[in-house]
Amino acid sequence: MSARVFDNYAKYYNLLYRDKDYNGETEHIDSLIKQFSKLPVETILDIGCGTGIHAYYMNLQGYKTTGIDRSQEMITQALAKEIPNSDFLRDDAVNFSLNRKFDAITSLFHVFSYQAETANAIRMIRNVSSHLNEKGLFIFDFWYGPAVLSEKPTVRVKRLEDDEVKVTRVAEPVLKVNENIVEVHFEMAIFNKEDHQTSFVREVHPMRFFFKPEIEMYLEMAGLELLYFNEWMTGALPSEQTWGVCCVASKK
Repeated sequence: MSARVFDNYAKYYNLLYRDKDYNGETEHIDSLIKQFSKLPVETILDIGCGTGIHAYYMNLQGYKTTGIDRSQEMITQALAKEIPNSDFLRDDAVNFSLNRKFDAITSLFHVFSYQAETANAIRMIRNVSSHLNEKGLFIFDFWYGPAVLSEKPTVRVKRLEDDEVKVTRVAEPVLKVNENIVEVHFEMAIFNKEDHQTSFVREVHPMRFFFKPEIEMYLEMAGLELLYFNEWMTGALPSEQTWGVCCVASKK
């Protein structure tokens, strides 16, 4: 998927996800770091950082955060927040090369599921490993295969507005069972309150769903050990109703 797609999406990203519990998610990440890290964690790389809201809350937890995102618009918005002890760079989750290592690396909000091709998923994890300090942690979440196949993705409509625009987003999924992919076809209608004009944004997001054995294999190939495989936020054991799984892996 091109960076331009994400640039279009970024313009309305904060509005679409203003009800997302970034603070609670960051506290959850902080608790996992404290539970599994054998060494002090000071520096975090956030892959797919979006507009920097997770980094903002990570800073409140005392971490120094570097965020990367393939969308320049996302990075511009993140930089505008002027978050202390944080920096943001436009880069790709698969191919980034920062010439430094981190105590922990996070990749949240299903960024890993955007690696629809197996080769890219493997390359991303290997790249993560090369940027981790010894015993460093990799914390990430993704769409969980058993739930996708059991419950099946459905059409969803989201309507939001602020002082400037009204946004209606329709997400229509197409399940490709043999590829382990859900193609999510987004259509957004944006009504501008100032000029009373409506514009449209149409995008396709291929989302890969994964299963535990392949996650273990990819991590092992990159020299990482899986420590935690549980439902995102709740910590419950994954089931056929668990759409989001969170993993914690440690560099061997």
